[in-house]
Amino acid sequence: MSLEAVPAPPPMVRLEGVSKTYRRGTVEVPVLEAVDLAIDPGAFVAFMGPSGSGKSTLLNLISGLDQPTTGIVEVAGRNLAELNDRELSDWRAAHVGFVFQLYNLIPVLTAAENVELPLLLTPLSRAERRKHVAAALDVVGLSHRVGHRPPQMSGGEQQRVAIARAIVTDPDLIIADEPTGDLDRKAAEAVLDLFGVLHHDLHKTLVMVTHDPHAAERAERVHHLEKGVLQ
Repeated sequence: MSLEAVPAPPPMVRLEGVSKTYRRGTVEVPVLEAVDLAIDPGAFVAFMGPSGSGKSTLLNLISGLDQPTTGIVEVAGRNLAELNDRELSDWRAAHVGFVFQLYNLIPVLTAAENVELPLLLTPLSRAERRKHVAAALDVVGLSHRVGHRPPQMSGGEQQRVAIARAIVTDPDLIIADEPTGDLDRKAAEAVLDLFGVLHHDLHKTLVMVTHDPHAAERAERVHHLEKGVLQ
């Protein structure tokens, strides 16, 4: 009996001929030029490059926060250009988790309340939301901080709360924009270790922008952007 080859799964992220140009008055400013990219499901990919090279723009395109001037952006099997604003918002809520350099936590809310925010866009009951929040905080090792507010926590703890918020909806893709940029080395290592757990144990697809070569070493693959061109 012959064994048929199992086809490879489609990419989690596929960019084809993607360019992005912004207009400032009458001047056109190219930011990305003819980017072709494929990221497999479960991969951990980092992007590096100088400021202004187009890294954050690339993340915005992959997450559907911006649209390319030309080219195709497909994520989790969807051509993002085919979705209207409401559909894009619903799609992001279901498929994408965000981690930012400055955490973007709401200071007056507890850790649990911050983590719960993405779930408020879902049909889950309050009891179900609490279970998801507890599980996410357990993953990041902060079950003991459920009732604490951001000002009562260290920078590293705040970033781990932000990661819990990013994973609480069980997204396919996690977008991280300079996630260790505001942390000391010890806290940064803890966050990178957590990314390793998300990658290896939970099989999440991680796309990270970083200036830190040490952080980039944790990724399976590192791409460089230079003046909008993917190296």
